[in-house]
Amino acid sequence: MSVTGVWVVGALPDEALRDLPRAAVQGLTSASLSTCEDVSGELAWWESRAQESMFRKSATSRGSWRAKEDAFRLRAFLDACRDDSEEMEALRDAVMDRFPPHGEEGLFAAVARKACPFSALAYALGPDAVRRLPGRAGDFLLDAEQVRTRLPAVEETLDLTGARRRAAVERIHAWMTGLGDDPHHDADELLDGPLRVLRHAAGTGRAVAAQVRWY
Repeated sequence: MSVTGVWVVGALPDEALRDLPRAAVQGLTSASLSTCEDVSGELAWWESRAQESMFRKSATSRGSWRAKEDAFRLRAFLDACRDDSEEMEALRDAVMDRFPPHGEEGLFAAVARKACPFSALAYALGPDAVRRLPGRAGDFLLDAEQVRTRLPAVEETLDLTGARRRAAVERIHAWMTGLGDDPHHDADELLDGPLRVLRHAAGTGRAVAAQVRWY
C-alpha cells in the first residue's frame, strides 16, 4: 500500500488560537527536538552521524540513491518524535480548517510519495539546525509575537546559499529517492516555502502552524 507524506506550514489569524484546545496548544508551543522521547539515546546517535551520508548512489538508476541502515534508523526516530495522540490529531484538524486556501501567500505544502518532506529537510540540515526551527519533528504552533521572535533563527537555518544550499538540496534528493518515491521533488521549495510563510506572517501580524500528515 502506498502512502503520501505531507508537511503543511500555514498562517492563520492570531485570534484563532483562542478557539483551539488550550492544553494541546500549550504542549505544541513548548515542544522542541530536545523534548522528544529519547530513551535509547537516538538524538545523541544522530548528532554523532550528522555529517555522514546515510545513502549511497544507486548503481542501477541514474540520479537516485539507496538508503543505508542509518537512514531507516533516523526516519524511525523522527517518526517517533511526533505526537499522534487523539488530542493532537484533533488540534491538527482544527488548525487545518483555519489555513488559507491553496495558492495563497500564507500557505506552503510539500507532498511526497512514501516519504515525509520534513524528515528529508531534517536530514539535510542536521540536528543542530533543526533545533533552531520551532516545534518538534515538523509540528509547531506560534502566535504572532512568537513568529516575530523566532523568525531570525529560522532565517539563519533555511536561507542557505552557495555550497551549503547545494549540499542541502542533494541530501533532500537522496532522502526522497532513497526512502521515498519522489525523484522530482522540489528541494529548493522545501527550503524556501516555510520561510516565506513565516516572513509573510511576521509582516501581517499572523500566527503560524505546521504539521506533518500521512495519507
